[in-house]
Amino acid sequence: MMPDLLSHPSSLMAGALILDGLLGEPQRWHPLVGFGHWAAWVERRSYAPSRLRGVLALVMTLAPPVGISLVLSRLAHGWGTAFSLWTLYFALGLRSLHDHVRPICQALDRQDDKAARRATAAIVSRDEDTLAILPATCESVLENGNDGVFGALFWFWVGGAPGVILYRLANTLDATWGYKSTRYLHFGWAAARFDDVLNWIPARLTAFTYAFLGKFRHALVCWSQQAPRWDSPNAGPVMAAGAGSLNIRLGGWACYGGEWHERPRLGCGRSPQRNDIDRALTLVRRGAFLWVLSAVVMTWMPALWRLSAHA
Repeated sequence: MMPDLLSHPSSLMAGALILDGLLGEPQRWHPLVGFGHWAAWVERRSYAPSRLRGVLALVMTLAPPVGISLVLSRLAHGWGTAFSLWTLYFALGLRSLHDHVRPICQALDRQDDKAARRATAAIVSRDEDTLAILPATCESVLENGNDGVFGALFWFWVGGAPGVILYRLANTLDATWGYKSTRYLHFGWAAARFDDVLNWIPARLTAFTYAFLGKFRHALVCWSQQAPRWDSPNAGPVMAAGAGSLNIRLGGWACYGGEWHERPRLGCGRSPQRNDIDRALTLVRRGAFLWVLSAVVMTWMPALWRLSAHA
């Protein structure tokens, strides 16, 4: 019974979270780099401004790594368990989220707005000269909490290593092909929609987690009233609930590629301050620990109860 529990998804989730905290994102030989080369190869050989070509390219890109992971995750003698553990570790981005935001916080602490703006532009897609550092950073933390942490945990719980690989690679393709540009408007349609489908449940669980760990009523009101007006069906609930939970205001005007866009307002209360970046990171971190702890308790408590009953 004990070996079965140690290989259970909840135990692997806890182990991967520990590995992520200790090791952080791999600096060399990251699997997503290799996947990026594979996706670029598929795009070069299948591209056409067509939704059908985009669907075929999506299937061609995702099927081989997901199929291989399905085989490797079922290897005997603990190899499958080890593969699953390392797969989730590579997919998690909790430590990476902190590492990417740290230069922004350090620049703000030494009152170097230029460096802070440059570091913020590295994690968001807005024009560097016009972006608002504090709101943009808080939005990025809240949204990437879903994409890089909660979504990965959810799909690992549901589908093991193949599930989290499917999710993480689909998320990567959305970031590569999912733009509404001339080149990708039709070809990238399937990648963007597939990522929306995979994120639908995790995003709403993330939004509820943010609400639960902060100002619950504010978060739910912001979620229900503001999220439907946001362009993304998943980023809207996540950021609206997160902003309400933190009692800060996000959204509003932003400049992308030299063009200003008026985005819906999110959240309530005051404008973000320097410490709200730390509060947003803490919200994501506590949520991740809550998810893993809940999974471990749900798995281990019944087993321990049965053991004590037979003792």
